Amino acid sequence: MNFIKLIIKAVLFRPKVASLGTGSYVYLPRRLINKELIEIGRNCRIGKGVVLEPITMNGQQRFSPKIFFGNDVYVGRYCQMYSIDSIRIEDGCVLSEYVYLSDSAHGFNPDAGLIMQQDLESKGPIHIGKNTFIGYGVSIMPGVSLGRNCIVGTRSVVTRSFPDFSMIAGSPAKIIKKYCQEKKEWIST
Repeated sequence: MNFIKLIIKAVLFRPKVASLGTGSYVYLPRRLINKELIEIGRNCRIGKGVVLEPITMNGQQRFSPKIFFGNDVYVGRYCQMYSIDSIRIEDGCVLSEYVYLSDSAHGFNPDAGLIMQQDLESKGPIHIGKNTFIGYGVSIMPGVSLGRNCIVGTRSVVTRSFPDFSMIAGSPAKIIKKYCQEKKEWIST
């Protein structure tokens, strides 16, 4: 019976992405656009309702985006990732449900016409360091780099980068604690 379950999972949950490591699943339903630009490492779990969209064109604009997941990454249900540059999530990261990441935005020039008709602009790639935990409903904005072993509090809006061992929260997010390796505990800042 377990063998049959494994075969069913392998067929149902194995999308045709650029690479999908052994033991990884992307649960249904899902929306994967430009699958050949998505790389998923070993033992990853990507929850149902997830949207992964490397955007290759917008009107006359052309892009070379990539979305990359390291090994042992968990992505909760209904997360959304949009990239015209690069979104990189390192090994061991956890993204809770309803997390939003985008490395781009539409222009907001009132003299250039409707917002949705303005060019997309990259403000830089997004990088999530190894073993980082991102809480429920967090939004991560373009150009953000989070170091290793960070914790991002529920519903935070991350608009800038933070170093290794940072606990951040708020809108906009700020450091609330740092991990002290000598004392082996989180210290309020």
